[in-house]
Amino acid sequence: MLSGMNLEPDDVRLMPIQLRRELLASGYDDAAILRAVRSGEWVRARRGAYVNAAPFAALDDRSRHAVRARAAARQAKTDVVVSHTSAIALFPDPIPTWGLDLRNVHLTRRDGRSGRKEAGIQQHRGRLIDGDVIRLGDVDVTSPVRALLEVTTLATVEVGLVLASCLLHRKLVTMEQVVQRYAGTMDHWPQTLTTDLVLRLADGRIESVGEGRVLHLCFAQALPMPCLQYEVRDESGRVVARLDFAWPEYGVWVEFDGRIKYEELRREGESATDAVLREKRRQEMIEDLTGWRCIRLSWADLAHPERVAAKIRAAFARSAA
Repeated sequence: MLSGMNLEPDDVRLMPIQLRRELLASGYDDAAILRAVRSGEWVRARRGAYVNAAPFAALDDRSRHAVRARAAARQAKTDVVVSHTSAIALFPDPIPTWGLDLRNVHLTRRDGRSGRKEAGIQQHRGRLIDGDVIRLGDVDVTSPVRALLEVTTLATVEVGLVLASCLLHRKLVTMEQVVQRYAGTMDHWPQTLTTDLVLRLADGRIESVGEGRVLHLCFAQALPMPCLQYEVRDESGRVVARLDFAWPEYGVWVEFDGRIKYEELRREGESATDAVLREKRRQEMIEDLTGWRCIRLSWADLAHPERVAAKIRAAFARSAA
């Protein structure tokens, strides 16, 4: 088991699943199963798989997908591994599923035969080698290295960059491991142009989904690529701040303010207002030390990448004037 890749026994994604064939073998009939569903005691996680209704209703989309993936793997008529997006959904928190399509469960067949698509399940054919498979709960799952490469064949560059950077930041993969596995047998897979770009752009210094999206914005809008986690030092040489994105040659830096940033920044006994004011003082200190311009971006800004790029270019021009 990879370090940090075990699921706690009480993880909600490991809730008990009762398959129809198991219920029938234990004495239930279809009428009894239907009564349990209609009474609200059980709910179908997917066709032929039942879970307790109340805890399932409380799950978020990722966790529901993980439960469906476990059910699909147990129902499969051939030996399969939970893979692609579905593997990511089963990884321990806080692996993001931002931008991933959670509608279909993805399984990879071990027998090498062509996969098929049916009722919310996409089966894949792929050669699995040593190190490609780990055990999470009651199912086999593709490893972080393998799952990342699989997802890049389905997702956009932006989504792949966010995911890859998160896995690198969490130290669940190294770039060397990913590149070696890709060059081993996967570089001839179809739809790997995205993979090539993701491996070029991903960076473990990216600390959040929002920061990953900002980095992709810089690439997609043909901006100069920024320095990440740039260190600012005071007159004595002591590091006093790290900047999300910096262009020292232009005297500009960008900070991404996520939805929960200020909640995370709050110290014990502080209000949200206190945290905001402290961040404002930090910005003023950085401006005094560097003379640089700060641009703050939010999630709403990321919906308008051209506008953001124009704002950054304008800051470059003002600094050069």
